[in-house]
Amino acid sequence: MGAASIPAGTRTQDQVATARKKPPKAPGTPWWLWLAVGAIVIFCLLPFYWLINISLKTGADLSSADIFPPSPSLDNYTSIFENASFTRALLNSAIVSLVTTAIGVIVGSFAAYALARLKMSFKFPLLALVLSITTFPQIAIAAPLFRLWTDIGLYNTLIGLVIPYLTFALPLSIYILVSFFKEIPKDLEEAALVDGATNFEAFRKVVVPLAAPGLATTAILTFISAWNEFLLATTLTTSPDARTVPVAISQFTGSSQFEVPLGTQSAASVVISIPLIVLVLLFQKRIVAGLTAGAVKG
Repeated sequence: MGAASIPAGTRTQDQVATARKKPPKAPGTPWWLWLAVGAIVIFCLLPFYWLINISLKTGADLSSADIFPPSPSLDNYTSIFENASFTRALLNSAIVSLVTTAIGVIVGSFAAYALARLKMSFKFPLLALVLSITTFPQIAIAAPLFRLWTDIGLYNTLIGLVIPYLTFALPLSIYILVSFFKEIPKDLEEAALVDGATNFEAFRKVVVPLAAPGLATTAILTFISAWNEFLLATTLTTSPDARTVPVAISQFTGSSQFEVPLGTQSAASVVISIPLIVLVLLFQKRIVAGLTAGAVKG
């Protein structure tokens, strides 16, 4: 007589034991990887900590290499905010950076949308030409701009800084946003057009919200670039009314001819770093989403 058949719907003991087995645990992160991450974090944060350390020192303590300031003081911070030239430079930098960012994102989004949607045989060469502008060194246009701005009356003006800043901000904005607009399905815009929306309404109400991570990434990168720019600012301005904060910091003076104002310069550098740090912390999720969008298709 053959082996007894197993009724349907029942399981053997081996099958039950197999079902009760827990899935294997994922391997833990190796210790050397944590060590490497910690070393990288310390390497990145140490210069900023040392900047804060110097900003809290005064007098003879500035020449010491103590890891912690012997007598922490906020005198350097008080001094820079009592300096009218520095506070005016902060305002100038904010105005120039915000205007450059707004114009760069708006104009860049229009241009990037056209490059992403319009059918042109020379689309890639045109995008390559736009991106190649960013490879030009700023020093190559500083002297011609100085002469031109002096002749037409834009020297020592904020608009005289915004225009050249846009020269370098727009190509980067266009390049970043083109990749985002290409990832947005065209069917969504066509559906909006069928519902009665105009082309601009489809762009504003459908495309722009979906491309928000890319717009946020572009805006932050443009703002950081304009906020930190030094070469064109020091070439095209001499008046405190138009000087930006990096130039103002470079012109700090000590109490004597031979004294380097390390304390006040460090304090000012910490102050101008705070807006950038706050921006990155507030929009870090959008920045990560923006930088990784389109990297994986699924």
